[in-house]
Amino acid sequence: MILIDKIKQTRDFLQGKGMVAPEFGLILGSGLGELAQEVENAIVLDYAEIPNWGRSTVFGHAGKLVYGDLAGRKVLALQGRFHFYEGNPLEVVTFPVRVMKALGCQGVLVTNAAGGIGFGPGTLMAISDHINLTGQNPLIGANLDDFGPRFPDMSNAYSKDYRQTAHRVAEKLGIKLDEGVYIGVTGPSYETPAEIRAFKTMGADAVGMSTVPEVIVAAHSGLKVLGISAITNHAAGFQDELNHEEVVAVTQRIKADFKGLVKAVLAEL
Repeated sequence: MILIDKIKQTRDFLQGKGMVAPEFGLILGSGLGELAQEVENAIVLDYAEIPNWGRSTVFGHAGKLVYGDLAGRKVLALQGRFHFYEGNPLEVVTFPVRVMKALGCQGVLVTNAAGGIGFGPGTLMAISDHINLTGQNPLIGANLDDFGPRFPDMSNAYSKDYRQTAHRVAEKLGIKLDEGVYIGVTGPSYETPAEIRAFKTMGADAVGMSTVPEVIVAAHSGLKVLGISAITNHAAGFQDELNHEEVVAVTQRIKADFKGLVKAVLAEL
């Protein structure tokens, strides 16, 4: 089955389950999926039930699709995303974004846990731009003309309007929200200290193993994006060692601010 037919099949399946006309898609990264539990009037599907859908194998990613009301908005929330390093083709990694567009979403809130280059652990960072260092692009292959052009513009991939709203809301709530550039790598190995020094020179403020493919597809699909990184650790060279347990632990500490911010931003968008 070609990609466009898979998208339509999955859209029709989800609509048949009552997941109709979501306004916003939420992609919830490592340790941040708890926000989906606050969705009211929820319809919940395991990823395994959904045709053409991937599987999430990483600890901290629940593997459920949640539809319902959050902050007065209809949302479609991914409790756990798919990563390229899990062996997924980029078509699978980005497929949920295509389906969000097909269901009628106008915007996507993308979150991740990231290593800090310009910021320390516990920081929330609005993504202003990204550097794609994965060596891959999810748009390679036949273009989906129904979604967007062959050569999409990436100069406002992270919506300036959405970021301004996020900063305004954060200030009102007394939450510190920084802003910076996210550099995307494939993983699963953490970066070397030499790589981090290079990334710093390139202008990156945070580094992670997700987000970039989904945002490229969102931009191609005409979806506005707000990206928020939870800085969970210093990147390599700034601390002695790196591990995923620490990432999840720091996320636990800052998730109250994170959840409050996302809900308040949703209400304002």
